Amino acid sequence: MQILIYAMVYLGSALMVYNIYGFIRFARYVKELKSWDNNSYILYVPIFLLVFFLTGYLVIGLFGKPDLMMAGVLFGGSIFVQIMYRLLNRIVREVVMSEQLKAELLAAEESSRAKASFLAGISHEMRTPMNVILGMDALALKNPALSAETRDQLEKIGYSARHLSRLINNLLDLQETEKDKPAKDTQMLSLKEALDQINAVYSASCSEKGLEYRFTGSPEAEEAYTGDAFQLERALMNIVDNAVKFTDVPGTVQFLVEPGSPEEDSRVMHFTIADTGVGIDPEFLPKIFDAFTQEDQSSTSRFGGSGVGLTAAYSIISGMGGRIEVKSRKNEGSTFIVTIPMISAPAAESIPEDPVEDHYDPEEVLQGRQILVVDDIDDNAEIVSDLLEIAGAESDRAENGQIAVDMFAGSAVGAYDAVLMDLRMPVMDGLEATRRIRALDRKDAKNVPIIALSANAYDSDVQNSLKAGMNSHLAKPADADLLYAELAGWIRKTSGEEAKNSND
Repeated sequence: MQILIYAMVYLGSALMVYNIYGFIRFARYVKELKSWDNNSYILYVPIFLLVFFLTGYLVIGLFGKPDLMMAGVLFGGSIFVQIMYRLLNRIVREVVMSEQLKAELLAAEESSRAKASFLAGISHEMRTPMNVILGMDALALKNPALSAETRDQLEKIGYSARHLSRLINNLLDLQETEKDKPAKDTQMLSLKEALDQINAVYSASCSEKGLEYRFTGSPEAEEAYTGDAFQLERALMNIVDNAVKFTDVPGTVQFLVEPGSPEEDSRVMHFTIADTGVGIDPEFLPKIFDAFTQEDQSSTSRFGGSGVGLTAAYSIISGMGGRIEVKSRKNEGSTFIVTIPMISAPAAESIPEDPVEDHYDPEEVLQGRQILVVDDIDDNAEIVSDLLEIAGAESDRAENGQIAVDMFAGSAVGAYDAVLMDLRMPVMDGLEATRRIRALDRKDAKNVPIIALSANAYDSDVQNSLKAGMNSHLAKPADADLLYAELAGWIRKTSGEEAKNSND
């Protein structure tokens, strides 16, 4: 029994020595964190106490006559100190790790904000000169006196510039989809207007390339829904653009919109984009939506393409609760089937019927209209004014938002049929200018169409424009036909509403 007693005393002493060593290491670790510089002496208090206890252990073991109870208390005390040391060490390290993770997360968020800010600036800087190039090219092509050779050269410049513009947009779209997905936009969505925009752009694009473009809609496409029109339009345009790009002359691009079976408050819509182009190898189909992947370099050299347009479309459609299916045969063409659940808008929010006939020529609508062009860059303002003049419209120019507010406030009621508003400007930006125009105490301030025409084209920019009171958002460089269609559509809609109100 005496052997067991002394064994417990000396084992407890050895364990206490280990505890002292552990606390010394722990004190050094905490001091390295430099968070207890003013109270670091506290870290050494446990060490002094443990040394005192160890001395007592040794005195009792060497000079005393410990009994079983005393030996048990001494040995148990060493075990208790060891447990507390390990628990304290674990807690402190967990806390330190948590703080480090928080610091890393804050640094990552700051880096992400800086990256987003940088890309927003780059987006603006890249799109601004592209707007000038495409605008000047479109204006030059309107000259009927051009020689055939010069016209051909300008058309090639325009084609290359549009290709570069699409590449810029797709790269920026990809960056947008890599960020956390924003909350779904539940504003009223005019599917018909979104499809009209797509058809206006790609019927003209196919005509220029020598392709046949066919669109088939359905009555359900005329109904009112809620959702994110900008995201849907962007995703579908990326797929249609891909079809046009990879289809040779003579060829056909077909766009079919048809409903699925109704499901409670949702109506599943199928958007089918089919082409007679080069097709896709079956082995490559599983990778078709991967970023920066291309089937072969020969197709890239021949047709162009960055490998990010379909990736952005896939991400957007997935975020909307939809899916994409692909069917393709090499050298025979491809078919993309997009299925998206469309949420029906409440009857009270249905899109009002347009009293004006559906089929119209945008340039006829713009004849004699007065447009206020707000842009701080001379070249951009000149291009827009010239394009409006070609369509038969007249324009005034404001160099910044403050001048635009003053010009609108000082004009006669109804003097301006629409406002084309840039976003980034000195003195006062386009968002604040829109809010101030909408707040004016005059009849036309609430109804005049205000359309953003800006190089800021992220989804957040679009949402900010709509929240500020703008009717829609066009990204620079804006296609002339798209600009005419957007302006004419909102002018017709506003004129129809005013006529209806006056009759009431």
